[in-house]
Amino acid sequence: MGAHGPIPKRSEERRRRNKDDGPDLVQAPAGPPTALPDLPEPDGNWHEIASDWYLSLRVSGQAAFYEPSDWAMARYAAELMSRALQSDRPPNGQLVAALNSVMSSLLTTEGDRRRARMELERKPAVKAVPASVTAIADYRSSIGG
Repeated sequence: MGAHGPIPKRSEERRRRNKDDGPDLVQAPAGPPTALPDLPEPDGNWHEIASDWYLSLRVSGQAAFYEPSDWAMARYAAELMSRALQSDRPPNGQLVAALNSVMSSLLTTEGDRRRARMELERKPAVKAVPASVTAIADYRSSIGG
């Protein structure tokens, strides 16, 4: 997994026609996976931000690829994050870098996923069409126009 350099574009944004030498792109549906193992709830003593981050992993598309060891690493990261956020001391740069590294290895940002050649399929936005426009379109199609 290349962790350096610019973030690659999404596959639909690329112009390249020839095959690249890297591994094949893995596409997964966005949103919560259909089946997750029984996961422990966030610790009640965790900082709210750490709990929110941990819970957000459950409904993220990349969670479909997580193994039990990945969930253990996520709990560890949430614990460290919570301790850092609850501390009276200013944040330690090394701890922040270590947390970013752990979160990156869990593919928590789109850039991390693109570098690992994984894309979550986005559902197209549904355009709301006013009822009056729909009625006129139906009328036109019924009279053959």
